[in-house]
Amino acid sequence: MRPITRRQLLQYTAAAALYADPWGILPAMAQSGSQSAPYPRRPIELVVPWQAGGGADVIARAYAAAAGKHLPQPIVVVNKPGASGAVGLSDVIQAAPDGYRLALATSELTFLKHLGLAKFSYQDLRPIARLNADPAALIVRADAPWKTLEDFLDAARKADGATTVGNAGVGSTWHMAATALAQKTNTPVNHVPFPGGAPGLLALLGGHIDAVSVSTAEAAAYVEAGKLRALAVMADRREPGYENVPTLKERGIDLSVGIWRGLAAPRDTPDDVIRVLRTATAQAVKEPLWLDTLRNQRFSTDTYADADELATAMARESAFFAELSKTLNIRN
Repeated sequence: MRPITRRQLLQYTAAAALYADPWGILPAMAQSGSQSAPYPRRPIELVVPWQAGGGADVIARAYAAAAGKHLPQPIVVVNKPGASGAVGLSDVIQAAPDGYRLALATSELTFLKHLGLAKFSYQDLRPIARLNADPAALIVRADAPWKTLEDFLDAARKADGATTVGNAGVGSTWHMAATALAQKTNTPVNHVPFPGGAPGLLALLGGHIDAVSVSTAEAAAYVEAGKLRALAVMADRREPGYENVPTLKERGIDLSVGIWRGLAAPRDTPDDVIRVLRTATAQAVKEPLWLDTLRNQRFSTDTYADADELATAMARESAFFAELSKTLNIRN
């Protein structure tokens, strides 16, 4: 039997490593020169800066289940609500940049600093991917006296600030949306904050507020069940499932506001860790489990974007909200 050469041994070792690594990622070399186990070696925490039951929470749990099929360790969802997402986002920004604590980031990341509600900006997290995006809608109870957007706005003007509109917290995307609508239409309203979209919808169903600004997806089940009515969608075009609901632009109001939900890591997270997460995420959003959950919850299924596209969108959005925040007067 011919002896194995050093070159052949290296080739066999490399082939075995690739066979044993279905994600295509070889172990990184430690500083000492020895190899360490590949990332991830333990469960990954995904911090959701909102309460359980809301849109961000649903997206996070569906993603964790789908991505778990493409990672050797599970993703564990942890809810850390508070301060319009600032509590959970800050937790991840301050975490060790090792890939074991990630954020389910939302649009608030691009404007909380502009509102004086946070010291961090979107540049303090490293984007991995946008998972989905949905527009805002103005929602009322089905038995409310307002049949159209104009009915609601006219009544709110006559009420002179007594009309209550719920949102997901001071400085949340839905607060920005409702405030911008009120400003654009010269309509004084009383903004009522809740710790997320789901609590706001429950308050509306209970008759505790007059309307709520929330995503089309979060309200869809109640609208379809005939319990709530959508008066307008804040998008450039009519939304699937809301084909009979006009956009603000159709009503002569030049305003489009929505929310995106994505995956982000601490800013200094290494490239090789980000690469693992980007690869797993690109595969996860093709999983039937992921797509079925989004469809069942009425979320958009065609708004995925990779890290580079998300980074560009965040910069553009931050600039937009920097200007908008100067006129909204909602600083603490």
